[in-house]
Amino acid sequence: DGAMPGMILNSVTNQLFDGKKGVTVIPCAYVRQYIEWAPRGSGSGSPLAIYPATSDILSRTHREPGDNKDYLDNGNYIENTANHYVMVINDSGMAEPALITMKSTQLKKSRKWNSMIASATVHGKNGPFTPPRFGFIYRAKTVMEENSKGSWHGWEMSRVGPVEDMATYQRAKDFAKSITDGEVVVKHQDDNGSSSKSSDNIPF
Repeated sequence: DGAMPGMILNSVTNQLFDGKKGVTVIPCAYVRQYIEWAPRGSGSGSPLAIYPATSDILSRTHREPGDNKDYLDNGNYIENTANHYVMVINDSGMAEPALITMKSTQLKKSRKWNSMIASATVHGKNGPFTPPRFGFIYRAKTVMEENSKGSWHGWEMSRVGPVEDMATYQRAKDFAKSITDGEVVVKHQDDNGSSSKSSDNIPF
């Protein structure tokens, strides 16, 4: 209720954020996957299979004329999906875990954000160095985009500054480790809002 195009939705709490104002996030980990989905309107809405970035699954797909989806011979399609695990800083300064997924037109935004993260530097006692991914805060907003097929809202990321609160930094670091250790199970959802089961309530 009350959602408008361009708003950002926390899909666990149903909290809405103004897309133009955006949300403050700390990127903690990045995982790219190939996700297999049933044709739209069929199936349970849960992923049929999830392949790692090293998979050769795309070599077994084809594209239909006028369609940029990668289809398997069984009719299912594969989506190249960029998973950005973040901590969202709420208005009270508390950090909450979240997942921002980018696919299709947003993959270019994902690459740009990763480049921005990789180029961040801070000055230490031995000179400038690149901090961990969770060393900087970013502002995630939405902007209107369009092409010959229509219009939509996409992500726009900008760097705010280094994480200065040590408690927040430690929580982001711990979250990053939990991703690396495979302790978090993602709740992927299809374009219709259906989702797979998860042991962790990760928003977005």
